This record gives sequence, C-alpha cells and structure tokens, in this order.
Amino acid sequence: DGGVARLRLYGVVRPKFGTIGVSLDLLALENGGRAIACSDEHFGSMHNLNAPGRGFNMGDGWETARRRGPGNDWVIFELGSPGIIKHVELDTAHFKGNYPDRVSLEAALFDSDEEATNESAKWQTLLPDAKLKMDQQHYFDDALLEIGPVSHVRMSIYPDGGVSRIRLFGQVH
Repeated sequence: DGGVARLRLYGVVRPKFGTIGVSLDLLALENGGRAIACSDEHFGSMHNLNAPGRGFNMGDGWETARRRGPGNDWVIFELGSPGIIKHVELDTAHFKGNYPDRVSLEAALFDSDEEATNESAKWQTLLPDAKLKMDQQHYFDDALLEIGPVSHVRMSIYPDGGVSRIRLFGQVH
C-alpha cells in the first residue's frame, strides 16, 4: 500500500471525430490541438494558449520579451483535426500594459508538422491585422477570410506582448 504524489503522462492527444462537419474548437487541448513552434517564450509558454478555461494570471498565458529588432513574434499550432475555421476567440486576460497592439492569423493545409515552418510559402491569410485591447476577450467571425480546410495556424502578434488564450472554432473536414 502507499500513495502516489504525482502521475504525469506524456504524448499527443488524438481523438476520433465521428462525423465530418462537426463544429468544435479545433485547437482545444482536449481535441488534440497543440502549439508546435514559436519565436519566443520569455515570460510564458506557448502551450498555455490552448489550455482549458480562461487564464488565471499573466503567467498562465504566452508572453514574449520586448522586441528590440525588426520583425514580430509568432506561434504555430497544429489543429486536432484538419478543418474549416469559422470563429476565432482571442483572450488578452490579465495583460494590461503588455498586450500586443495587433494580431493576424495565417493558416495552411500541411502533410506534417515538419512542413509547417514560419518560412513556408503555403501560409494564407485567415485573419488580416486586427486591433487588440487590454484584458478582454476578442471575437472574430466576419473578419475571417474563407480559405478552405487547414491543418495548421500561425498567430502573429505585433510588436510583442502577451496573449492568454486562443480558440479556433470550426468544422472537422
């Protein structure tokens, strides 16, 4: 007899989606979505972005260091299943003086994570530059461009800052 203090299981969630056309958060951790690459994780992990619920403080989000050189910060996500994105929720909860000024989303249909690099020419604009505000949830529907089914999404923030959560709702394809 005895006890177990902690149990950690490592791997990748691969749920089975029964019917094509089901609408759900394609990026949710419980649906197999995951962050696979980013430009910077100075104050918070990219893996926090698709965690359940709203962030409980700034440390529970993704925050980059102040950018001194050219360019912008970004995160690349693999969706739990390829799909067509119809609704985006982006939350800057708890980020008041350090939220990004703007965000944009690009997406593409890749055969593997190895193809989904920041330099790939396959990225297509899903959400053109959109203004963000401090400490609130942002919803994007009509601003999304129709680009068909995608497997990966790249979120770019300008110039730098913190994001608590991102949700990518759509239909499994």
